[in-house]
Amino acid sequence: MKYDIKNRFTDRVQFTAEIDCREDAFEAVKVGMAVRWAVKTGADLRYTDLQDANLEGADLQHVDLQHSDLEGARLQGARLQGARLQGARLWYSDLRHSDLRHSDLEDANLRYTNLQDADFGGANLQGANLQGANLEGANLQGANLEDANLRYTNLQDADFGGAIEELKGVNR
Repeated sequence: MKYDIKNRFTDRVQFTAEIDCREDAFEAVKVGMAVRWAVKTGADLRYTDLQDANLEGADLQHVDLQHSDLEGARLQGARLQGARLQGARLWYSDLRHSDLRHSDLEDANLRYTNLQDADFGGANLQGANLQGANLEGANLQGANLEDANLRYTNLQDADFGGAIEELKGVNR
């Protein structure tokens, strides 16, 4: 079936994916399949509306998702190493056990996101909004947290590699 992915700002169709799915499947499944199709075909995922997408365990390494709306997306165990997520909206998303090493999340909105046991080693979180997020057990060694908002964030057992300088300028 053909499935349209729209631009989150203009609501225009950005690309039409060819997915093998039943018409009555959940929208989250259709969106997830369309994203996987886009990754395989090189379709532009910047600025897309991907709310509630089911992307559990997806391989999204080095994918450009700048300014995309992934609110409520299920990304548990996703491989997002080197992904470009600048300005992305990830409110209430589930990224438990995801690999975000060396990804760019500058100015991303991660409010109330579940990031438990996620790996942010060397990631850029400059200016990211992590208010109310769950970073329990997350690896933040070498992550850039300059000007990040960590108010009400659960940092229990988070690993900062012992370097308190990483929290310089952090809003907590």
